[in-house]
Amino acid sequence: MPPYLLGLRLSGRRVVVVGGGRVAQRRVPTLLAAGAVVELITPEITPSLEDLLDQLVWHRRAYRPGDLEGAWLVQACADDPAVNAAVAAEAEESRIWCVRADDAHASAAWTPATGQVGETSVGVLSGGDPRRSASIRDAVVEGLGDATFAARHSRSKPVGVALVGGGPGDPGLITVKGRRLLAQADVVVTDRLGPRNLLDELSPDVEVIDAAKIPYGRALHQDRINELLVEHAKRGRFVVRLKGGDNFVFGRGGEEALYCASHGVPVTVVPGITSSIAAPAAAGIPVTHRGVAQEFHVVSAHVPPGHADSTVDWEVLARNGGTLVLMMAVERMRLIADALMRYGRATDTPVAVVQDGTLPGQRTLVASLGTVADEMAARGVRPPAIVIVGDVVRVAEEIGNLTADIGRDP
Repeated sequence: MPPYLLGLRLSGRRVVVVGGGRVAQRRVPTLLAAGAVVELITPEITPSLEDLLDQLVWHRRAYRPGDLEGAWLVQACADDPAVNAAVAAEAEESRIWCVRADDAHASAAWTPATGQVGETSVGVLSGGDPRRSASIRDAVVEGLGDATFAARHSRSKPVGVALVGGGPGDPGLITVKGRRLLAQADVVVTDRLGPRNLLDELSPDVEVIDAAKIPYGRALHQDRINELLVEHAKRGRFVVRLKGGDNFVFGRGGEEALYCASHGVPVTVVPGITSSIAAPAAAGIPVTHRGVAQEFHVVSAHVPPGHADSTVDWEVLARNGGTLVLMMAVERMRLIADALMRYGRATDTPVAVVQDGTLPGQRTLVASLGTVADEMAARGVRPPAIVIVGDVVRVAEEIGNLTADIGRDP
């Protein structure tokens, strides 16, 4: 007969575990996480269980009849089948559910392969085949975790606004939490640099609002974006603000969080992988490297050096030996390069430009500070692109050369 699956709420309830070997080592942490009052009966325990002694009671002896009195659940995990049989017999007589680790067919209850995704618990039984149960569990947990399985809440759902950093562009680089919240959204306010492929996976009833800001083209004003977040949230709809990179790295996420909070709308912030680090990494460029650069500076270059609105001290950056990561610099690279060289950066400083980092069309241009503006123009580099200035670019070239030799005959 198939088992009857049940979720036990064990908080504050006594659970007896007989045995201190590898099976107990796996099960005790899960019982503790459920809030159970665990009593361990065994002469010896593993080092991992010893590390948990401040969270449980250890009776350092063999099992004795009567040990199960007052227990709600028993785990018979001893190495000796005779001990497990005696424990199971006492539990049966006392009408206490007992899981016998050594004999599934003689066990009154089975422990499923379990997993946790947010507030969702997953349990799988497959006729006493623990490996198959674990495989199915892993597939379900992975599907719920990355939102491959559509599983929107019906009785309860997140509230307010979630500011989700979508990562540098590759849909696989959004965080697990970000993708899970995206699957729960009633409204998604997205921009052009977010992982837009994920929008195709949303339920048909999800409203998607295009808040793209095209360079030198049309753009939805930030004030209106703020208003939309609050308007929809106050109608009881869960809103996800999906942006590329990280909302708090030149993403105006702070402004959106302040606006929502000032209007009484709860905000959840989900960090994303910022393109300022991800794009160089995708091109094999480490922004720091021992003996080369022990610091890096991320600069928004949406206004050029010398502009009245610029708060960047280009003179200090030029004198500094660390890596410079420039965002929104494509149209102003000539002015930036001139300023850096004027303030002391060497003309032959290596520069890399990574366009469409992490996306299928990614391409990288390598030049020097003195030539990069001309080469960018000749190659037709366009946004979005990240510019990396510093000797770490040479590290990427070294990695590339070594990688090219892998697999070749000596």
